[in-house]
Order: sequence, then C-alpha cells, then structure tokens
Amino acid sequence: MNNKELEFYFDYLSPYAYFGWINATSFCAKHQLKLVPRPVVFGKLLDHWGQLGPAEIPPKRQWLGKYCLLYAAKHNIPLAFPKYHPFNSLTALRLSLNEVSGPHQQAIITALFDASWGQGGDMGDDGEIEQLLNAKGLPGTELMAKAKTESIKDTLKAATAAAIERGVFGIPTMIINGELFWGNDQFEFIADFVNDRELFAAISAAAQSPKARAIDRKAFLSREENKSP
Repeated sequence: MNNKELEFYFDYLSPYAYFGWINATSFCAKHQLKLVPRPVVFGKLLDHWGQLGPAEIPPKRQWLGKYCLLYAAKHNIPLAFPKYHPFNSLTALRLSLNEVSGPHQQAIITALFDASWGQGGDMGDDGEIEQLLNAKGLPGTELMAKAKTESIKDTLKAATAAAIERGVFGIPTMIINGELFWGNDQFEFIADFVNDRELFAAISAAAQSPKARAIDRKAFLSREENKSP
C-alpha cells in the first residue's frame, strides 16, 4: 500500500464503521485517495486482543445508542438501528470481499451499510441480503452462491488474520502508508498525515516514546485477591 491508498477495515456490526464508511468515501474523493475496503470479522479481533464488544457491556451499549443518534442528527446521516444487534455478519462480509464482489465491491458495501444502519434491516438474513442486492441491479443470487463456497470462507479468515498481524484491534480502522488510525473520529488526523507528514511524524514519535509499566492490572488484582486476610 502507498500514500495514495486508504485501507478501510470494517465489520457491519459497528455503527462507527457505518459512519466511517460514509466519511471515508467523501474523504478519499477530496484527497484523491483510492479507497481499499478490508472486511474483517470483528469478533475475531476482540477474541485475539482480549476485549469485549461495546454491545457486551450494558451501560456502554446504552451510551453508544445515544451517541449514534446524536452523531447522525448532527451530521444529517440516516440512522435506524438494525433489526437485531449483534447479528451474524459473516455472509455480508464474505460478499464484501473483492474476490466475490469484484467491480461491484463499493456498491455492495454501501448498499449493505445503508440497509442495516440506514434503514434498520437484518443483514444477518441471507434471503434479505440477496433480495436487496438483486433489487439494486446487482447479481445478488450469483454473488451469494460464490460467498457460500469454502474458499471464500477461508479468504475472510485469512483477511482477518492478516489484519491482526498488522495490529488492527478495532473497527473501523484505516491504514495509509503503514500508519494505523482507529475510529470514525480520525479523519482530521489522517488529513494531517496526508498534508503535513513532518509534523505528524514528530508527534507520532513523541507518542511512541517507551514508558515502563508501573503495574499490571490483572496481576495486581490477582495478588490482592489471594492475600491472606
């Protein structure tokens, strides 16, 4: 990848990825960047890095819903929460791989995001997905059959493993010229990276200065719990 390409790692489970996709398409057009979609399995990222998903923490789930409604209203973005959440996004992700969608990739991703987060559809329902794509003039039936093959299932697994290898830990994540940016709020910093590399490099170097850890939270709590009364 080079400085003219923005890789966009996503899973349809995330409303932040929905907002991020909208912002990434306009950002890349403005800055003359090629948008390179990278569908990955969010659950596998969480498992690998030992995290819980936002929907798995009740107060965080409630906060997230409020934030999304505020963000959508402020930025005039259609928002209707999916019929179920979380839902099984594997079929949608496989359809979004370039190996399946080919020249239709960005159109498919936009359609699936719009249907799930813009219109409140169920993108865990294969029949609904197929019907949606066919209605959009896309070869939904043909693409669905291809997405069900073992080779494509393996392709998504490999794509997720490759993302983990590159340090992707959440979605949406954007990578440009090897620099990783996490979250829908990162586009102003990506713009800094694109337009003023020297300043960005100086700040980035300062942020990466090694700091010794004074405490390991889990080890500390375990010791405290095991102390004799």
